[in-house]
Amino acid sequence: MNASDTTTGTRSGARSGAHEPVTIVGAGLGGLTLARVLHVHGIEAAVFDLDASAGARAQGGMLDIHEESGQRALRAAGLHERFLPLVHAGGEEMRILDAGGRVRFAEPDDGGRGRPEVDRGALRDLLLASLPEGTVRWGAKVEGARPLGGGRHEVRLAGGETFTTDLLVGADGAWSRIRPLVSDAVPAYTGVIMVESDLRDAGVRHPEAARIAGGGMLFALGGGRGFLAHREPDGSVHVYTALRVPPEWADGVDFGDAAAAKAAVLEHFGGWDEGLRALVGDADGPLLPRPIHALPVGVRWDRVPGVTLLGDAAHLMSPFAGEGANLAMLDGAELGEAIAAHPGDAEAALAAYEAAMFARGREAAAASAENLERCLAADAPDGLVAMFAEHAA
Repeated sequence: MNASDTTTGTRSGARSGAHEPVTIVGAGLGGLTLARVLHVHGIEAAVFDLDASAGARAQGGMLDIHEESGQRALRAAGLHERFLPLVHAGGEEMRILDAGGRVRFAEPDDGGRGRPEVDRGALRDLLLASLPEGTVRWGAKVEGARPLGGGRHEVRLAGGETFTTDLLVGADGAWSRIRPLVSDAVPAYTGVIMVESDLRDAGVRHPEAARIAGGGMLFALGGGRGFLAHREPDGSVHVYTALRVPPEWADGVDFGDAAAAKAAVLEHFGGWDEGLRALVGDADGPLLPRPIHALPVGVRWDRVPGVTLLGDAAHLMSPFAGEGANLAMLDGAELGEAIAAHPGDAEAALAAYEAAMFARGREAAAASAENLERCLAADAPDGLVAMFAEHAA
């Protein structure tokens, strides 16, 4: 039985006027980790997600799951052994190229970095399959919530239904509908757009791209722009083209026309190695622009009874440190453990969780912001090469 099958019998949304003791908004990696750790400790939760089903949309590319965060969360969830077969063998290989296609730094996958690569969708399926049927309520878009006093909240769904809850957790990402209950912080554009594309069956159909990308992660950087690519377990190469452009740049590009979109992106790579340009020029299917937003580094809030946030809802950052998914899962695991450790005292649990979460969120967000500047500096990839060379020494 796959993850989608485990939730086919769930009801959509909730009865108006119903009560859920623990409510998690968002069925991403962080929210599902929280639900799983609570389940391990005998505490049931309801997870509300706006998607119509588990398979309603693609879940993205590869993730490197860090020993001290994502893997720690999987151990708390009792899933680490089931996670290991999902690891992409060879996926920790990493190489850094300059605009001329010259390899400036390379590191093989020797299993020693403690950051194995796994497909995001496969990891999400693992978490979904570990939950009791009915935990996730698909097609249930949360529009907002209001405090009722004593830590209880009324949650409002898009269809007009409402229900109450004793403990409300916003795990609903960058544009969280729960965040306004605790903070007026909003994500800001970082100045960078990532344009996603794919080279399918690269070993056969795009052998030069497969050679350039290698078996794991590729950084090809220079002059405030670059290509970041992953080799996927299915043999494809997933490419993120990073551009420093105004936020309205994407509005002037017809991304419904693949040829026009490729031309608009490649205008930024005049003079680059032709093999690198082909990572976009030979892409299969559409190109997808994704403006990168971040919350202020160190965002925090005063304790608000009965509600908290995790993952991107709490500390959205750029992807340049590879910490977002790992922190979301660690947030979920530590929040679940805190709730289990403080039976009947949700406020003590939330206070303990937030103290640790704020500190690690600030550190990771600062590192992500620094790495964005390092990767997209005028003299890149010099700074990134120096950083990895120092770590390898």
